[in-house]
Amino acid sequence: MKLLVLGATGRTGHEIVTAALREGHDVTALVRDRSRLTIHDPRLRVMAGSATDPAAVDEAVAGHDAVLCTLGPRSPRELLRSVLMRASVPALVESMQRHGVRRLVLLSALGAGESASSAPLVPRLAFRTILRQVGADKALAEDAVRASELAWTIVYPPALTNGPATGSYRHGERLELGASPKVSRADIAGFMLAQLADGAYIRRGAIVAS
Repeated sequence: MKLLVLGATGRTGHEIVTAALREGHDVTALVRDRSRLTIHDPRLRVMAGSATDPAAVDEAVAGHDAVLCTLGPRSPRELLRSVLMRASVPALVESMQRHGVRRLVLLSALGAGESASSAPLVPRLAFRTILRQVGADKALAEDAVRASELAWTIVYPPALTNGPATGSYRHGERLELGASPKVSRADIAGFMLAQLADGAYIRRGAIVAS
């Protein structure tokens, strides 16, 4: 498949690009700074541009089969005043609909958006306090996705680790979770890529945890 990855220079996005190339996909990464993406592969196309620039996003979306979006705050400053998702996802949705690219797999976080009622106490409180702005930003982006005509899946991981891919993660619209659930970024990458061939979570959210 021809895949567009947003957020490819982040740690989860890096895992997705690596895994997608390993599976034989053709990947386009839209990044602000080319030097931050250290992966080199003949099937990887790197486009310079911001995910908050509708024109750059529109150019990147054209000609792809699916989009995997792992955008998120990357600094303490962005945590306190997070607008990245609302500044990028609605334009992404519009561009995908305009170009007929229907499949979108969007990374969110457990405790944000519609996953709040299923989250354990700690992440639920975090998104009501210190991560309140991040949660509000993600919720607005999710609203735009859910209101679209796309074949979307929203992925809700708990705390992310840098552990290896295990393939033994659990997933569901609701899960029985402990107080501090975790999952590796590599497993999240595997799950997000698996959704390209699995329609079980189309127009649904999925909690994924070890």
